[in-house]
Amino acid sequence: MALFEQMRQKPFFILGPCVMENQELLYTVADKVAEIGAKYPQIQVIFKSSFDKANRTSIHSYRGPGIEKGMEMLQNIKDKFNLPVTTDIHEPYQAAIAAQVVDILQIPAFLCRQTDLLVAAAVTGKIVNVKKAQFLSGQDMFYPAQKVVEAGNNQVILTERGNMYGYNNLAVDFRNIYDMKAFGYPVCMDCTHSVQRPGGAGGKTGGDRTFVPMMALAAKAFGADGYFMEAHPDPDNALSDGPNMVKLHELEGVIRSLIN
Repeated sequence: MALFEQMRQKPFFILGPCVMENQELLYTVADKVAEIGAKYPQIQVIFKSSFDKANRTSIHSYRGPGIEKGMEMLQNIKDKFNLPVTTDIHEPYQAAIAAQVVDILQIPAFLCRQTDLLVAAAVTGKIVNVKKAQFLSGQDMFYPAQKVVEAGNNQVILTERGNMYGYNNLAVDFRNIYDMKAFGYPVCMDCTHSVQRPGGAGGKTGGDRTFVPMMALAAKAFGADGYFMEAHPDPDNALSDGPNMVKLHELEGVIRSLIN
């Protein structure tokens, strides 16, 4: 069965470290993701990591290995663990390159209105996961989704990740999940980026992973089809988004609470 149909039929989980720090980290996290997928066949797991964090707060922050090395690293994950994979793209030319490896192309929240980026992702024929911008409502997401569909691709996922309501903080209006589901596409909850405090940690983004399980359970109550959670074996020393990532040894417990 095609991946998009599987994601329509059972809960899906997009899991992995925020940024590709090195191949060994990816192997460590992917091994756990594959283990969870095998243990709970009633869910679909997808491995995620970023080859470039193009919107880091500071120019001095670690961004990633770049697209060429990043795609090599993701291909190694596919070959070793037989997992579907996804990553985010920031420029239209990256869509075709990433599509040679990934199963899902992720559109970052800040870029979800960029027509050329959406169309470039759409024409690859891959699933397109569009994250809702921090400045848009759920109802506004009809238009980014429609750009993908009118470019000839109806494999669309919409992801909720909070709204900016004040300085260095996000809040989640879970009604957005209900509103986006009305469009007929699977809706995902980004449980880790929604607990961010953007730019709130002295030149980098802060946050509080304590709230991740609660964000996930609230999203389930509003009908979320999938859950996006970044995880790391040592998030306090991660090179990006450490405060928001789930500790790898706690990941299965969070997932189990959503499927029991």
